[in-house]
Amino acid sequence: MPLLHSIVHRLAPTLDGESLTLDAASAVHPADDPGMDALAGALNDTFNAKPKGWGRFAPDGERAAPVVARLQAWLDGDDDFTGVTHRLAQRLAIELADKLSVGGYLVLADQQQGDTRTLLLAFVHQREGIGINAEHHAVPAAQLNTRQLTFAARLNITQWQGGDAQTQYVSFIKERGGNKLADALARCLGVVEGADAPADTRTLLKAFSDYVEKEDLDDAASREKTDALVGYANEQLSRGEPMTLSDVSELMDEQQPKAFYEHIRNADYGLAPEVPPDKRTLNQFRRFTGRAGGVSVSFDSHLLGNSIEYDEAADRLIIKQVPAKLKEQLTRGDPHA
Repeated sequence: MPLLHSIVHRLAPTLDGESLTLDAASAVHPADDPGMDALAGALNDTFNAKPKGWGRFAPDGERAAPVVARLQAWLDGDDDFTGVTHRLAQRLAIELADKLSVGGYLVLADQQQGDTRTLLLAFVHQREGIGINAEHHAVPAAQLNTRQLTFAARLNITQWQGGDAQTQYVSFIKERGGNKLADALARCLGVVEGADAPADTRTLLKAFSDYVEKEDLDDAASREKTDALVGYANEQLSRGEPMTLSDVSELMDEQQPKAFYEHIRNADYGLAPEVPPDKRTLNQFRRFTGRAGGVSVSFDSHLLGNSIEYDEAADRLIIKQVPAKLKEQLTRGDPHA
């Protein structure tokens, strides 16, 4: 992902732990700096793999006004990247003073990939390690721990400037069960969370299962579409981007690319045009599997409640549509049939 601008500031708690000091960089890094390219790439990879909250700047304008004004001034050419990031770092130093107990580096990267421009903000700690110098001697070597981000957020500038009232163009790391630092970061940036990734992913998968049942697809076709949906969702996960209902609809039926989209709208599932994928929900969706006492069972999860039923009270699994090959073996009483 090419870097347009990048800079690194340092935040560190004071000895009494009451506040954060800001050691701000005086200038941006050169656009062709290979070290910053590698750092931004590593941070993006980590960010994409983390569970996230999704939102947008507060619509009332009050909470988000300071940040929005500064970012807009930069985009309009009335401020430079050094100035806008310096002021963002100052705001973070004030707002997060009681949340950070260890110092680290605030990396800000203005990135362009295709037609999409994003701004990544990531706070990363430094750890001590061991390296080998030119004389082949072991020496202390400090490095940034890019695998563990204390907090991070990414603004999709292209979507924000596009003005779509339903787009969740800000994503931020939010570990499961809530994260006080993530919530504080969102408040600091003036972002209101507008999407629940696990819940919205479950709703989309429920809509998919309903669609498969309505269209009366056979197991082979439903499996193909399941793989297509999950494959697309995982691709979006790896890129740190949401799924779009229009893209999902095209995957379901190339001949009728709007059919699934219309199914969602007509049934009123309450989904926004973009759905942030949730990795755990997707992994649970693919298949149910189990093995005990010489019996092995495995089936696509969307078949549960359709061709497969589970009677919890009687502890029975009921298969309504027995696969043809298995049916032939059972009929003949020969597992090799």
